[in-house]
Amino acid sequence: QVHLVESGGGLVQAGGSLTLSCTPSVRTTTYGAVGWFRDTPGEDRKFVAAIKWDSNITYYDISVKGRFTISRDNAKNTVYLQMPNLQPKDTAVYYCNTGRSFTALASFDELVPWGQGTQVTVSA
Repeated sequence: QVHLVESGGGLVQAGGSLTLSCTPSVRTTTYGAVGWFRDTPGEDRKFVAAIKWDSNITYYDISVKGRFTISRDNAKNTVYLQMPNLQPKDTAVYYCNTGRSFTALASFDELVPWGQGTQVTVSA
């Protein structure tokens, strides 16, 4: 079973940057894609971005498109989420997960068990 480990969160001021990392416990190249999600206080978990393991095709939620960048390093079996110019509205616990496709990830379909997540706090 895949275990997901997220890291890289922290406390930054508005306008600051963070890069999150997602490292599965086993190689997940057999999965179609890896995505990032976030839990914003008072809201349900939401899809943020995804990338395919076998190409550089990416998919973003409208809330982060043009601001965040998802990337991967297959040699390290790691997926990153670069978050420049962070705003207080980005404060959340960020999680990653794997799925068959972008559609599966965005619809939370047949995901693996969630990891602990990593807290991102952006102060005004």
